[in-house]
Amino acid sequence: MPITLPQLSRRAFLKRAALAGAAAAVAPHTYAGLFGKSRDKHTFAFFSDAHVAADAKTNHGGVNMADNLAACARELAAWPVQPAAIIVNGDLAFAYGKPEDYGTFGELIHPLRAIAPIHLSLGNHDHRKSFWEAFPADATPLATVPDKQATVFSSPRANWFLLDSLDMTAVTPGDIGKAQLDWLSRELEARPGKPALVVCHHPIDPTGLMGLRDSVALMDLLMQHQHVKAFIFGHTHNWNIEEHPTGVHLINLPQTAYPFQAGRPSGWVRATLAADGAEFELRCLDKHHPEHAQKIGLKWRTA
Repeated sequence: MPITLPQLSRRAFLKRAALAGAAAAVAPHTYAGLFGKSRDKHTFAFFSDAHVAADAKTNHGGVNMADNLAACARELAAWPVQPAAIIVNGDLAFAYGKPEDYGTFGELIHPLRAIAPIHLSLGNHDHRKSFWEAFPADATPLATVPDKQATVFSSPRANWFLLDSLDMTAVTPGDIGKAQLDWLSRELEARPGKPALVVCHHPIDPTGLMGLRDSVALMDLLMQHQHVKAFIFGHTHNWNIEEHPTGVHLINLPQTAYPFQAGRPSGWVRATLAADGAEFELRCLDKHHPEHAQKIGLKWRTA
């Protein structure tokens, strides 16, 4: 299952911050302001494609990835209402998932551990073993799916299904795999009473060249379950929302790191669930970007 970093108490948070020297995202004198805020149980924060390198000074494509992630963390930390959970959807590491990459990543997101539980999943630039070893205090690996990390968590208005699409580190396409597809089928069948939101690093790609090699099998499965309302992914470094012919919403998260195409926004996404849909808001690092604070309302498909 993907590692979930539980929200820390004030004492545990400050102790870990002192031991790790974690001050990259929020200055120590502001730590007190992270605690005691109200929580919106229907709101969730999404980060994706952080690509953090061991050396926080590393730049790629004219972008400092650590600075970008820290800026996103600061904005979320300053938000007056805490989200129910934070999801970081893969490509946590820069290129090859080195252990030191995850060390720097962990320091950068540490302030968010005062806010909400953080669900971490894997992309094609991650390395599964190094990832597990980077969070020994929080790693609770379960043999849910052999050699994959899949999990489900529940919120009042939806069940969330987090998939692991990492096949081989630094190889572009991803793979769900038969065992994980079978697991997802069972878990969806066991939870028909709420909207199902499926989160995966790789996109649906019938060609299998850039996204999921088994895209057709996954979409066939999602089509069989009318309570599946959205498929949320990253990987392409391109903020976009469209509707599949089946009515499933395809939500492409932006990167916190560098865009593949000049002019595309970098940042994070705030999602608020309603009884029959959701609103997704883009929070750009560049507050002058034309898509900054764009809100897109979605209605879930009906049976």
